[in-house]
Amino acid sequence: MLVENTAAVVTGGASGLGAATARALAGAGARVFALDLPSSLEDAPEVEGVTYVPTDVTDAEQVAAAVEQAAGSGVPLRTVVNCAGIGPSMRILGRKGVHDLAFYAKVVQVNLVGSFNVLALAAEKIAETEELEHGARGVIINTASIAAFEGQVGQAAYASSKGGIVGLTLPAARDLAQYGIRVNTIAPGIVETPMLATVSDEFRANLASGVPFPQRLAHPDEFAQLALFLVEHDYLNGETFRMDGALRMAPR
Repeated sequence: MLVENTAAVVTGGASGLGAATARALAGAGARVFALDLPSSLEDAPEVEGVTYVPTDVTDAEQVAAAVEQAAGSGVPLRTVVNCAGIGPSMRILGRKGVHDLAFYAKVVQVNLVGSFNVLALAAEKIAETEELEHGARGVIINTASIAAFEGQVGQAAYASSKGGIVGLTLPAARDLAQYGIRVNTIAPGIVETPMLATVSDEFRANLASGVPFPQRLAHPDEFAQLALFLVEHDYLNGETFRMDGALRMAPR
């Protein structure tokens, strides 16, 4: 599916994976609507073809309004890439006691429920577009993590939320097949994003040394490259793609 002269929604679009994906889609000719929290949009870079929309992905009304804006942009809404997420850690039993239930619920709410919220509301609008070849109408890409498969110590909430994304992929693809909407997931390894900006060079080098090859951290642009490939390849559907340099996470 070509993205030129179509609309795209990218969540978490102000920085990191989302910002790189928004740039890539805009560079390919899409009108991109980058959704993110108002506080995150304050420092968002100005990019031609990208419109920033203040949105909390866990709020159904805000997401519906943002999706409506994209669908009403004058070109058909064909692409959604869910990158919004949080990655805090807490042990189930730690020095301060038992894992906080509200903390666990918040991680799942943002990472899993928020992605589903965007997926469902965007699918409704994509389903209204004109059919392309073989009945295709659009594609939705969610973001998991290799933590979905090898969650580390302290990642019970995060790994649960990302495992939920992986589990959502195939049934969502099957549910939406009748509307010509494909659903895929990218599970990145360790990516050089703002979430790593506060760690030392030594710690970053230690992370990179665990990657078999290439022995470095991934770049956000590589995630965007894969997302664009999944959009354009019409026969890829219902699958989770690891982007991790063959990394398999150790327990800690």
